[in-house]
Amino acid sequence: MIQPPYSLTSAIVDLVARIGEALGRLAVQQALASSLRLRRLNRIRTIQGSLAIEGNTLSEAQITALLDGKPVMAPPRDIQEARNAIQAYEQFEQWRPDSERDLLTAHRLLMTGLLDATGQYRSGGVGVMNGAQVVHMAPPASRVPLLMGNLLSWLGSTDAHPLIASSVFHYEFEFIHPFEDGNGRMGRLWQTLILSRWNPQLAHIPVESLVHIHQAEYYQALNESTRLGECTPFIEFMLRMILDALQANAPQVNPQVTPQVERLLAVLRGEMSRDELQTLLGLRDRKSFRERYLQPALAQGLIEYSLPSKPNSRLQRYRLSALGQSLR
Repeated sequence: MIQPPYSLTSAIVDLVARIGEALGRLAVQQALASSLRLRRLNRIRTIQGSLAIEGNTLSEAQITALLDGKPVMAPPRDIQEARNAIQAYEQFEQWRPDSERDLLTAHRLLMTGLLDATGQYRSGGVGVMNGAQVVHMAPPASRVPLLMGNLLSWLGSTDAHPLIASSVFHYEFEFIHPFEDGNGRMGRLWQTLILSRWNPQLAHIPVESLVHIHQAEYYQALNESTRLGECTPFIEFMLRMILDALQANAPQVNPQVTPQVERLLAVLRGEMSRDELQTLLGLRDRKSFRERYLQPALAQGLIEYSLPSKPNSRLQRYRLSALGQSLR
């Protein structure tokens, strides 16, 4: 074959190199854009899960709408809670975990419009209720400043591994119950903050969504630690939740799902009950359906509750989450 005539000039070599660099940057930018979308989705799941534990009814789709400035039809208090949480999680990377001032600022943001005494410790007694039963009576209000000062000082000086230190802080914070209201969401927010200072990726892993799924175990671990007088059960519980969240929700463009979960996503349309889903899938064994289909899909954030504050309600229905919809 006749070789077409050309010469390799320095300009050609330079342009080839620069095009290669541009292609590399483009690939990085595309991966970063995908990562940022997943981080946003996980932040939405974090907020929805933490608020749902406190009885908030907003879904992931509704919180997404609030983030996008769209109107949402829901109880005004639920909307205010979500807006506050969105603002707090957007700012929390500026805060120091051992700073009392930052802790009070965070409470003020989370509870604006929901509580008169925002950003200040409680002035009266408070108990943790389970229905009509008091399951924990917090220390007197007069001791709260000293107890919180000691806890924050310990956090700033401890050489415990951050995974352990964050769980210890979370438990001790809930035991002290320093605020009139909002202690649960504050404790979960602050553990995420502590973990993010150790590994920034943990700021974007929605541990709260798994805690919501295992809400009964969360309170059981708190109560068992109080009964024993030390927080080992709670540390173990939280570390399991963190591990499960990392395994199930680690940012990736195409989350790996089992064939069973794929079948569930394929038949789910709108909001459907458990019985409707089992019928469509041709399954009779309720335990197998729960363990192989329902719970894995919930844990990966591919489906969500229609009644997030009542996971065991007989009226509960299920729908695709934003992530589940993206995989269809």
